[in-house]
Amino acid sequence: MTSKQKQAFARRKPQKHAKVRPVNFKTEIVLFNKPFDVLSQFTDDQNRKTLKDFINIKDVYAAGRLDRDSEGLLLLTNDGKLQHKLANPSQKTEKTYWAQVEGVPTEKDIYALRQGVELKDGLTKPAKINIIDEPNIWPRTPPIRERASIPTTWLEITISEGRNRQVRRMTAHIGFPTLRLIRYRIGKWTIDDINNGQYKRLTHG
Repeated sequence: MTSKQKQAFARRKPQKHAKVRPVNFKTEIVLFNKPFDVLSQFTDDQNRKTLKDFINIKDVYAAGRLDRDSEGLLLLTNDGKLQHKLANPSQKTEKTYWAQVEGVPTEKDIYALRQGVELKDGLTKPAKINIIDEPNIWPRTPPIRERASIPTTWLEITISEGRNRQVRRMTAHIGFPTLRLIRYRIGKWTIDDINNGQYKRLTHG
């Protein structure tokens, strides 16, 4: 090899090799109904409750997050592509939440959320939102702090963004702070028939 050939070879960029899945790879999906006060991760250096206290399945990771003070559906998977798709806001995966808010918002109040509201990090995309009856759900431990003189209302809110504490900030923006927040659905998956603190395991081969 001549000196010129050696220099040309040295300048070549190393090729990136795509990761190849094993032939027998099966997509594992875990639908977990996360309780209040549980972190959406398997480890914690402050001795708080984590997914490890509830899920004993190897090599699955949360697709997105659910705040410690929120409850409901957290999806975990061993499929990196699916994890990225569900967690990436650009993919516009719809997520439905049940929010118990302080006060009694009217249709006029929630109309603003349907159109989009200006938060500190920008304008939200239009949301699907309806006033609903109290859903048939588990009691929270500890219970929310309700004020006897102020009634509460349940809202069903569907968004396709993933901003930090977005639903709570949206309801606060229109004057009705969220007291309890439950994620009911991610894409086509829901918490139907999954008790709080339990999970359902799905395998696709």
